[in-house]
Amino acid sequence: MYELVPQMYSLYLNLFILLIRLISKEVASKVRRLKCIYKVGPHNIDVLSLIFGSLLGEAQVEKEISGAGTRISFCQEGLHVKYILFLHKMFSDLGYCNPKLPVITTRLGGKGKTLKIARFSTWTYTSFNWIHDLWYENRIKRVPECIDKYLTPLALAIWISEKGSKVGKGLNISTNSFAYNDCLILVKALKDNFNLNASIRLVGAKDQYDIYISQESLEDLRKIVYPYMIPEIKHKII
Repeated sequence: MYELVPQMYSLYLNLFILLIRLISKEVASKVRRLKCIYKVGPHNIDVLSLIFGSLLGEAQVEKEISGAGTRISFCQEGLHVKYILFLHKMFSDLGYCNPKLPVITTRLGGKGKTLKIARFSTWTYTSFNWIHDLWYENRIKRVPECIDKYLTPLALAIWISEKGSKVGKGLNISTNSFAYNDCLILVKALKDNFNLNASIRLVGAKDQYDIYISQESLEDLRKIVYPYMIPEIKHKII
């Protein structure tokens, strides 16, 4: 009879461990299903850098009609699919989105070329509402006047990863979705934050502009953003 005690103890211990795992799994599941009103920050500067850098690029802020919460949505296609997988991993590791890898779809591009497309979104947070209100005016995305507070080296690297391209001996950053005054804010932030010389150039249609970083500032730019860029993107600054 006494010989069964260690076996029973082991059995109870295993059952206890199993119960704890089941409870932990259930709690995690409930956290994922929490209403967005209960999902709040604080959000550290790295998270805000990733978001603000992406919003200077292709990302969009989606606020619920009820105002209960906001999420950030990301989309890239073609050669940038590896970049968005990198971006997804950053947000996933920080606990801001579903860890499941984004589904890669395809669409038919110019000259019959098949393009890969990847999308993902963060969880919805009430503490992202201010980001929507800061970036959007009458449903139009604008550069916040306080962008200099969030234009860190990481944010700059994200922005260039999405919108930068080497042109001659300088670097061009596509900003054709922003107004001229938005570009003025960005040029000033580049100078104030990093001492980079940049100018605004009219491109294509009327009221569309790009920002050009001159050759004399390109080496300084490389030193700032190179550590934060994935290998597939680094050709933009080399």
